[in-house]
Amino acid sequence: MAETEDFLGQEPHPVDDDLFKEPMKKRRRSDRDQRFRAFPSVEQSALKEYERLESRTRRVLSNTYQKLIQSVFLDDSIPNGVKYLINRLLALIEKPSLDPIYIGLFGSTGAGKSSLINAIIQQDMLLPVSGESICTSCIVQVSSGCCEQYEAKIHLLSDQEWKEELKNLTRLLHRAEEPSGEEEDAWGRDDAVEEAVWKLQLFYGNGAEGKNYEELLRAKPKGKIPTSRVITLKAEEAGELSVKLDPYIRTQRRGWDGESAETHIWPLIKLVEVTLPKSELIPEGVVLVDIPGTGDFNSKRDEMWKKTIDKCSVIWVISDIERVSGGRAHEDLLNESIKACQRGFCRDVALVVTKTDKLHLPEYLRERKVGNQAIQSQREAVLERNTVIKLQRNKMLKEKLKSKLPADLKILEASELVYTVSAQEYWQQGLLAEEETEIPKLREYIRRRLLDKKRRMVTTYVTEAFGLLLLTDSFNCAENLQNEYSHVSVLRRFVEEKIQLLERSIDRCFAHIERPLQEGVRDARTAYRRLLGACLVRSKGNQGFHQTLKAVCLKNGIYASRTLARIDLNEAITQPIYDRIDPVFGGIFRSGKPTDGLALMPHIDAFKHSLQEKMTEIGIRNGWKYDSYKRSFLIQEISAILGGLEGHILRKRRRIYESLTTSVQSDLKPCYEEAAQITGKKACERMKDVIRRGVDRQVAEGMFERAQQRMQHQFQQLKNGITEKVKGSIATMLTLASSQGDGLYKELADVKSEYKEMEKLHRSLREVAENAVLRRGMQDFLLRMSPSKAPPPSRFNS
Repeated sequence: MAETEDFLGQEPHPVDDDLFKEPMKKRRRSDRDQRFRAFPSVEQSALKEYERLESRTRRVLSNTYQKLIQSVFLDDSIPNGVKYLINRLLALIEKPSLDPIYIGLFGSTGAGKSSLINAIIQQDMLLPVSGESICTSCIVQVSSGCCEQYEAKIHLLSDQEWKEELKNLTRLLHRAEEPSGEEEDAWGRDDAVEEAVWKLQLFYGNGAEGKNYEELLRAKPKGKIPTSRVITLKAEEAGELSVKLDPYIRTQRRGWDGESAETHIWPLIKLVEVTLPKSELIPEGVVLVDIPGTGDFNSKRDEMWKKTIDKCSVIWVISDIERVSGGRAHEDLLNESIKACQRGFCRDVALVVTKTDKLHLPEYLRERKVGNQAIQSQREAVLERNTVIKLQRNKMLKEKLKSKLPADLKILEASELVYTVSAQEYWQQGLLAEEETEIPKLREYIRRRLLDKKRRMVTTYVTEAFGLLLLTDSFNCAENLQNEYSHVSVLRRFVEEKIQLLERSIDRCFAHIERPLQEGVRDARTAYRRLLGACLVRSKGNQGFHQTLKAVCLKNGIYASRTLARIDLNEAITQPIYDRIDPVFGGIFRSGKPTDGLALMPHIDAFKHSLQEKMTEIGIRNGWKYDSYKRSFLIQEISAILGGLEGHILRKRRRIYESLTTSVQSDLKPCYEEAAQITGKKACERMKDVIRRGVDRQVAEGMFERAQQRMQHQFQQLKNGITEKVKGSIATMLTLASSQGDGLYKELADVKSEYKEMEKLHRSLREVAENAVLRRGMQDFLLRMSPSKAPPPSRFNS
């Protein structure tokens, strides 16, 4: 039973403690209506119908739950079948209406992420923006809710997390011997050292950089730290919250002599959550996430950076118009986003080009290579350039995605992978009309995404609830107690045979990764010295790199800075393996209905359909007149159990995908630790030498082959986990479906009225879908028949 609930994404409810728990209260109608303010009238109507279906379904489930509780309240022992029903009902009643849709805005310093969010939510200066320096310094999540005020929660590092960072910062600053000559110059220019000194001075005051770890532990921070490690800010207006929030999320400039308490605790901040009240532009259930482009030196913040990327179902790679045509940082962002499609929940990647209003007309006309029509204005030049960029970058991005992902993924069918936006023109409209800034287009994308997810969620929810009501109502039919044991015995034997077949199918599916893995290992052995050397060489020699390399070693091969490109030695030398396995790996874990035998989920779906067909066959052959209720429940419950497996697989695939770099990092840890201890003259070259020799030694001893074996072992563990969970869950379900044994069931309260109501709601699902299609068709027809839009105002053509 617990495993069944785990598949459904619900926490299991211990029968003894929570059996008589009150279900959560329903949301007030006025609050529900407010959630739809961001949608046009046609979409509002569809959402209200889905909300009505969900609300009535919850009410039916709650009534059924209360009746079952009353029927067993005075019993000394509760039959297992009733426990199962009660727990499943409670889990469904308390199931969230909709898991948030996380849309990650992923970009480098100054790309315009914060400005874009401000424009989308119609709040000009809520998040700090600046054209001169880094502004947003941590992950910031922005969403709307039913609160009356603007609210922000600033989450701080725990005491233990700060101690870990403090230890690394002091180790980075510690020098056993004073460098001289070139080393002294390197020390003065090193980004890692600058950032470490800056953090310690900001938190503890001037002179903190000269103290050791134990001394700083005893030192008193300059700012006040709340015991909860969470700071909550509230305001009636957006501007008021912006002023309060600014010191927490704006990067504090080095050398700035600020004395505010907010400034002093800035190094502790790891996440900021901003909630807007009842937005008319961003629907509740959508979270916009401003994600810094490189991660963080602190392990906890860096792990949060990775997990935040991986939980985003949509990633917008943000690049300003002047950087979109090249540069390592831009490519790194695209590659990281594609990896999120492999290891996380991301299903959609798009490139959002910002600051498209920035154009020097004489220069553009001189270099213009397209079109014969003369350009008459700045506006025409901007629009033409936007069109060219869309065509070029859309083709480039699609080719890049095709090289890394399965060819039949939906993302590759998208007609629009590139948006050209201007937040400044959205506010000023001196050059472009509002629609031409493409801010409204991004809002429409967000609404469509939420509407589709709501439709799928309600459909699944109502169908699952209907299956439970079928079983509950059938418990009171005496005829159902006849001949069930033989039916279930047949099913048990059939399930055992099909599980063996499923195991063989999964083995064949996972076998597709073996050859690419072997080829990737061969490529990595050939290329690792070149790839490692590229990471260890800087254009200015060792200047500004000495302590950065030490920081890399302190963090086991990884260094993330707010100003430099991310360095990951483990990922760099395993990249040839990923280049080989990426298309196959993505193919194994893709959704949809591919027929090439490569994907995992179709094998699980085939297993599900074979069980459901067998139940139908048994019912027809044995003339199940009354058992049709039980059969319908079993069919539905199998869908719920196996449907929940997809979430389990998604959670495991990140560990599988990262097992290569994790394995290499583990093998290289001793050489990183040795290199981190090196100080004194020529320390940088000596550290590089230790790393090179350590990698050579591990490669000779089979480091890449071990990484291959560990990934294959992870695949094997996933297969075992799938089959064991399927066996346990379906065995439990079949036991409960049998009336034999120690009183699995008892006579329950009459729930026929609830069953009939649920039957009506289940039928309504199709009507709601048909109505939505009809409304969309009518809207499209009216748009086609309406007069053409008037040309832009004359000021746009000047």
